[in-house]
Amino acid sequence: MRRALALAILCGASCLCAADRWELQFFHDAKDTTLAINDLKFSSPGRGVAVGILTTKKGKTKPAMLVTSDGGRTWTYTSFKEIGISLFFLNESVGWLVTPDGIWKTVEAGRSWTKLRKSPKDVYRVHFLDERNGWAVGADKGVWETKDGGQNWSRVAAAEEVKSTRDYTFFSSITFVNGSTGVITGASVPPRRQGSPFPDWMDPELAEMRREWPAMNILLETRDGGKRWTSSTMSLFGRITRVVLAPQGTGLGLIEFFHFFEWPSEVFRLDWHSGKSERVFREKNRAVTDIAITPDGEAYLAGFEPSGKLHHAPIPGKLKILRSSDLNQWQDMDVDYRAVASRAVLSALDESHIWVATDTGMILRLTTGNAQ
Repeated sequence: MRRALALAILCGASCLCAADRWELQFFHDAKDTTLAINDLKFSSPGRGVAVGILTTKKGKTKPAMLVTSDGGRTWTYTSFKEIGISLFFLNESVGWLVTPDGIWKTVEAGRSWTKLRKSPKDVYRVHFLDERNGWAVGADKGVWETKDGGQNWSRVAAAEEVKSTRDYTFFSSITFVNGSTGVITGASVPPRRQGSPFPDWMDPELAEMRREWPAMNILLETRDGGKRWTSSTMSLFGRITRVVLAPQGTGLGLIEFFHFFEWPSEVFRLDWHSGKSERVFREKNRAVTDIAITPDGEAYLAGFEPSGKLHHAPIPGKLKILRSSDLNQWQDMDVDYRAVASRAVLSALDESHIWVATDTGMILRLTTGNAQ
């Protein structure tokens, strides 16, 4: 009896101490094509959509869309006419898909899509507060607003008023919290007059001379659900590529460096009540490409381990995911050894339902130590 009780206690302790792990759910392992996933979003614990590009050995490309209805255990390719750039879901059924040629909408969790005929082009992301009120951000100083579910769009004046050249100015990230506080990030990056016509990885010696320059980063902020936006600019090394906010008043901001620099990326903790920020993560062997915060405040960083000094070489590095419960101390997580990437994107519904997708055609899910 005592031995049985001891075994039960040991078993329970073992289960509680078992580490969480990122397990591979999908891998496009084909001889004739490669898959780069641009974005992944789950609208519920069961339903998810991934979009990207299929490329043949001869360099021909075509759109790729994957859907799941069982939490990612099985994925099915579905036909689509345009290459998906990003996704946004308002609830389990209603969502939007951004392509280079416009914006599409679904009311069936991604099983079918309808194109919004008057939507702007060259959009990177969208965000909707409800089925009628939303925003789109993109190239050519583009920030657009819709009040009728995407049937009509108008430019946001605060973006137009930023003193920068339209051709070199873009907005790439938008987020809201509590239905009222919103942040849009962008940058103005004029082309360089000198440099090699080849990418950095083809000429490493010259790449070290082509160092990261300061860029004009742009922030648009609202505190009243997008009725009024205020703009501010700052000169920074690198670009603010992502901001996520938590209802508790905290958030994270991601800065990436795209030329030769000592670090590949930096992550800042934000206090969106006071506007203060402080750097909380920066490592030379971790190139962070996406960030996420769950509703309970747990944060994740996803990226890869760069090879050498060039952070954007075409050879993918090991997929790396870090977690923090206080947005200050970060721990590397256990990731399937086969997973590699040059970019990774996160989809986090809550602390129990989190996925990551890569530009190497992989999708992984976080499984807890107590999962059956």
